[in-house]
Amino acid sequence: MLSFYAMGISNALMKIKDKINNSAAKAGRNPDEIKLVAVSKTVELQRIIEAIKAGAVILGENRVQEAREKISAFKSQIPPSVPSPGKDGTIRKVEWHLIGNLQKNKAATAVQLFDLIHSVDSAGLAEELDRRAHKIDKIQRVLIQVKLSGETAKHGVPEKEFMKLLEKVTNMDNLRLEGLMTIPPFFEAPEKTRPYFRRLNHLADNVSGKGFTVNELSMGMSNDFEVAIEEGATMVRVGSAIFGERNY
Repeated sequence: MLSFYAMGISNALMKIKDKINNSAAKAGRNPDEIKLVAVSKTVELQRIIEAIKAGAVILGENRVQEAREKISAFKSQIPPSVPSPGKDGTIRKVEWHLIGNLQKNKAATAVQLFDLIHSVDSAGLAEELDRRAHKIDKIQRVLIQVKLSGETAKHGVPEKEFMKLLEKVTNMDNLRLEGLMTIPPFFEAPEKTRPYFRRLNHLADNVSGKGFTVNELSMGMSNDFEVAIEEGATMVRVGSAIFGERNY
């Protein structure tokens, strides 16, 4: 029998997926274009495994040290090839994404742990990731985090410096740029986040028109992911709506 927590996580995932489908339909989009990143920051491993069994295939972590402990324990309990079944009956590998700020001194560990890093925000960090990925013969998938608000606490490359970083990352041998990420200010009314999501989408369109490959837009969290989908998100990062409020 499923535990109480498993039932709660399973039901939450089902509701989130329904909302993704509805938001995609509203925007005239295919819901299969949208990936759900289940944000597991501060969530204990057993509940993460329950989420995987319920259908989560991408886990998002904010801190490298916390993620290292979880991923190591996860791999010792469940082989990487044992994931949740897809709609078509196929087996999909579980992915781990870093969605939080990354310091250069943790780049070596990050490239060993994560399938995709969402938070590349400087040339120095990109260079260190490229160097560390080269050492382990890996092509590291990355997103550039763009800062579109004036909040000093928010990370990301300022919009005026974005093109220079984009060109640099694109020319690195061991990084593969897959898209962009942003974190708008928090608003109680999700509709207020729409201009930030629309702006990132326009930025992606502009650079795509210049020949850069920008396939992914990581934007939208528990409070505003439906608006983000309407504005073009291909990845939504949802934590508390799946696992409940975090234990900081």
